[in-house]
Amino acid sequence: MPTFVYASLCKGCGKCVDICPADNMQYNPKNRRGYNADPISCAECMNCVKYCPEHAVDVRPYSDFAPLGARIGVVRDTKKNIIYWRIVYRDGTVYDFASPIRTTPWGSAKGALDYPERQDLDSELLALEDKPEYLGFPELPRPKQAVRIVGSLLKAKQQSGGR
Repeated sequence: MPTFVYASLCKGCGKCVDICPADNMQYNPKNRRGYNADPISCAECMNCVKYCPEHAVDVRPYSDFAPLGARIGVVRDTKKNIIYWRIVYRDGTVYDFASPIRTTPWGSAKGALDYPERQDLDSELLALEDKPEYLGFPELPRPKQAVRIVGSLLKAKQQSGGR
């Protein structure tokens, strides 16, 4: 769900610009507000939604997530460290879907090189397709003749008498 900024709520702090991994969030110096410059290429990570101190960043729902006529909003509870996706349906029914905020402080995230190398993933037993001798076979069993599937399985069942 691509994000957008409520200009009336945005104070122009630029935090959404700093945290956006796709560099879609931009700062407009004319009106001193943030905005999503390219919603189509939005990574949909919701970092800007989580990080905005004014709750000015919201999302546009997809039709498969929020049905026609429904409204969706993001409610951020910083005390409980949770984001709620609030969906309000046309009949007035309200659903809150809670997700924990897992944004880490700057500099605390670990990269792949920060973890020790795992020796247990170098086992030859993990890739046996080309080494059947490890399984005790001279070669891996293969079908005697090629199997060709034509048409649907339903047609094949009907032709065989429904067995």
